[in-house]
Amino acid sequence: MRDRIYLFVFLVGAGLLLYVGRGFLAMSAYATFGLTFAGTTAAAVLGTVLYRVQIELRASRHELARKEAELNFALEVQQALFPRRFPAEQGLEFSAVCVPAGGIGGDYYDVLQRRDGRLAFAIADISGKGIPAAILMSNLHAILRTLYDAGRPAGELCSQLNRYLYRVTEGSKFATAFYAEWNERDRSLTYVNAGHPAPLLLGSCSGQLLQAGGPPLGIFPDTEYQMGRLVMQPGDMIVLYSDGITEAGLGSGKEFGDARLEAAVQRHLERPLDEIRQHVLKAIRDWAGTEVEDDMTLLLVRATRSQKEAQ
Repeated sequence: MRDRIYLFVFLVGAGLLLYVGRGFLAMSAYATFGLTFAGTTAAAVLGTVLYRVQIELRASRHELARKEAELNFALEVQQALFPRRFPAEQGLEFSAVCVPAGGIGGDYYDVLQRRDGRLAFAIADISGKGIPAAILMSNLHAILRTLYDAGRPAGELCSQLNRYLYRVTEGSKFATAFYAEWNERDRSLTYVNAGHPAPLLLGSCSGQLLQAGGPPLGIFPDTEYQMGRLVMQPGDMIVLYSDGITEAGLGSGKEFGDARLEAAVQRHLERPLDEIRQHVLKAIRDWAGTEVEDDMTLLLVRATRSQKEAQ
């Protein structure tokens, strides 16, 4: 900015000298020398400024490239946390996607399986956006998997997650979450809803609200979470989502909403889950445009026949 001011002053001064002294150029060698000196000085200053601008632009490009490389690395690390394959032949099938708003975000989903065959799935939405939310998301991912591997019941698992998040953020951040464990023998889900949007239920369980649980994780230090239970029949589907899905388009005053989400799933209910997921994302883009205003996560879970039932 300072160089620009200097350049402006020199150029204006040179212009004024040329204008005032235009009649003296032919008569006065001093005037000619003065004006030539001023013009030469202004040209030198201009060259210096342009050189410094080039150096600053080069440095800015290097810094931008470094930050972009760091962001790409962080995105790769975050993407590696999401399941690459989903468990099969245990009475549930899955399809999921996470679309961050800023390249990297705080939405989270997971499908967990222990060696004893127990199966669980989760979805969460960390408050905030960008790298800080992504760091908290990775911490939540690690702690949840540790507690799950230790065999903690759903209610206790969420209570410990809550205490951990409150301790590391001192109540300044929170996460809404939905966590469920599947029992293939009696086709039941034991779940906890920690302030997350209630999943959509389609099929024989349609109309039920999975709201048992408590407040979002990380708000109060000693919250105890209640557990709910749901029995699913083959073909029943649970649609779990973050609020970026239903609030898509809110910036322009026309959010996508629960009803459109349910209708988009219902129209393709008999299709493979990956196709349903693609149709939902297309419906959101058609409604709200391609710009992602908030992190969007969609997790589709459908009950299937167990191996014994299929035989």
